[in-house]
Amino acid sequence: ELQLTASGGGSVQAGGSLTLACVGRGGVPFRISDVGWYRQAPGHECDRVAAMTNGVNTYYHPSVSGRFTAYIDNLNNTMYLQMNDLTPEDTAVYFCAAEGGWPRECGPAGHGYWGQGLRVTVTG
Repeated sequence: ELQLTASGGGSVQAGGSLTLACVGRGGVPFRISDVGWYRQAPGHECDRVAAMTNGVNTYYHPSVSGRFTAYIDNLNNTMYLQMNDLTPEDTAVYFCAAEGGWPRECGPAGHGYWGQGLRVTVTG
């Protein structure tokens, strides 16, 4: 089965940048899969941040459009989320997933394969 291992996250000042990574092992390679990044803050629903289908970007959440870039390193089957110009509103737990759909709650309870959550805190 597909296993996703996420890395990155941390605390960064507003205006800074941070890159998250997610390695997929087994299953269908990211380059021919529906994959992406999600985030969820306490008391909020899961937001899909960026989606890629067959290696092509298909969606960015309006709040991150122009600031975040999702891409795949095909050789290492690793997806990344490059986050620039971060604001405190970006503070959340971030997840990578394959075939995650559009869930109300981030995580594997509903559908797909998910990496562990990465805490991102953006200070003002």
